[in-house]
Amino acid sequence: MKFSDPLKISYRTLTASKLRFFLTVLGVVIGVAAVIMVMAIGASAQKLVLSQVESVGSNLIGVLPGASEEKGPPAAALGIVTTTFTNDDLKAIRERRNAPHLVAVSGYVTGAGTIESSDKSLEISFQGVSPDVTEIENITVAKGRFFFPEEESDLSRVVVLGATRAKELFPNREALGETVTLKNIPFKVVGVLEERGASAFSNPDTMVYVPLQTAQKLLLGIKYLNFARGKVDTVENIERSIADVTALLRKRHDIKDNQELDFSIRSTAAALEVLTTITNVLTYFLIAIASISLLVGGIGIMNSMLISVSQRIREIGLRKAVGARKAHIISQFLIESSFVTIVGGVVGILFGIAVTFLASIIIVKLGYTWQFLVPLSSVIIGFCVSFVIGIVFGLYPAVKASRVSPMEALRYE
Repeated sequence: MKFSDPLKISYRTLTASKLRFFLTVLGVVIGVAAVIMVMAIGASAQKLVLSQVESVGSNLIGVLPGASEEKGPPAAALGIVTTTFTNDDLKAIRERRNAPHLVAVSGYVTGAGTIESSDKSLEISFQGVSPDVTEIENITVAKGRFFFPEEESDLSRVVVLGATRAKELFPNREALGETVTLKNIPFKVVGVLEERGASAFSNPDTMVYVPLQTAQKLLLGIKYLNFARGKVDTVENIERSIADVTALLRKRHDIKDNQELDFSIRSTAAALEVLTTITNVLTYFLIAIASISLLVGGIGIMNSMLISVSQRIREIGLRKAVGARKAHIISQFLIESSFVTIVGGVVGILFGIAVTFLASIIIVKLGYTWQFLVPLSSVIIGFCVSFVIGIVFGLYPAVKASRVSPMEALRYE
């Protein structure tokens, strides 16, 4: 028997019932396409998130209140409010003798409220920040200026608007020099930022910045910081700076060596590692869910092959009567089930890539920076898994077919 003979028989048998063949293949197509889409969109999303973190800078460290595991998220990232990190801590960190490699440090507090101009009223989020934030976050002022250092602590009622907020509040005139009220307190607009566009975490164009202590005392009524960021002079000095700030805050908070810290310090590199781990776990979880559809497709193949066995008993008996062995029967049915899954796998891969490409176009149209990525591993996994599904779920029907008795098969009506 030629190698091509089983393939020809498989093709004729499967296409004899086109609807059943189509429905069986469809189950595999959906499963493989789901895996491709999850892995491709997951890779693109991971790339987007990590690139946004990298764009902030690789030489930054963040100080957050609250303890955390070494590679776990800080308490503040989980929404737990901790009040142990204060302005005095920020002032001490800024002193060069305490952390000589930090070239810029900014404290942060966040809040929400109503901002009003003579033309518009908006519900917004605002941040209280230090002047150093422009260097830390690479902020560029398009018109006017950012805060002066003395305005951080003297409760100055000045505000810097993102490009979008400025246009929304003052659609028909320049925002610079105008007055807005934030939570019913008047503020003078001293600067408007350069337009930057949305990122994975925030949109700088919709931000409203006020001096740090103005936000704390006038707008929020708090004495603590939500977090702080520091810029290190070189990447090589990041670990040294983390050690310096840790020792400083441990001393200031009177924390003994055997006691748990009440703060967490992370570098950009550590944040990238944590984010990579989180996004990988989420991707694998979604792949596991998507794989359920492949399992359903495999069950459909088994059902179809069992029906095929019952309909071809006479054929099987005849082949056995003329010398076909069990191995020949098993291989024939395995080739048929594999043929179904390979066809379904190829179509599913193409369909998954097409849907992913369409999704990337839509996301870009929505204003996000999205890179169309289809990992080679997703294509290989999709194809290999579909092939294995064909073998695994085709094995039982194949073995059952091989056990058909020639005498009983030839008497079968």
